[in-house]
Amino acid sequence: MATSLDTIFLDQRASLIGRVFRLVGCRQTAEDLVQESYLRTVHAVRERPIAHVQAFLYQTARNLALDHLRRERTRRNVEVRPSEAGEIAEIADTAVSTEQRVIDMERLKAFERALAGAPVRAQQAVILNRLHGWSYPRIAAHLGVSPNTVYNDIRAALAQCFDALMRLEEG
Repeated sequence: MATSLDTIFLDQRASLIGRVFRLVGCRQTAEDLVQESYLRTVHAVRERPIAHVQAFLYQTARNLALDHLRRERTRRNVEVRPSEAGEIAEIADTAVSTEQRVIDMERLKAFERALAGAPVRAQQAVILNRLHGWSYPRIAAHLGVSPNTVYNDIRAALAQCFDALMRLEEG
């Protein structure tokens, strides 16, 4: 059977290349796909008997060409073209640098130290308001003070924290 396949392939090679070329539009790719279809047909013939080897060879070549076109379309949709590379390079990186992490950690520690230096009621008010989203009246009821006292406590504690951050920036 291999001898007849070889004969069929050699007789039909030019026609196969022409058909695949019309699908893919590149002579070299067409030749590669036709060669691949021959190898796959050889493998198929060894596995099982094929009644119409020539039709099988043509169908294999067509299927490979269609698969190639699908891969190319996917690649074009995913790959970055050189003209787009410059545009992509201008996109801001959202990742935080190591240096910025260190700076942020220093600022957080300064904020925590400053808040720890505030009166306990002011610390509680800041935490309940800023971290838990509680309103001033709710905090006031929880702490047993007036909403105005809560406002003053939060204002004083945050001013103390702001001052500590400003000293860190200056120093």
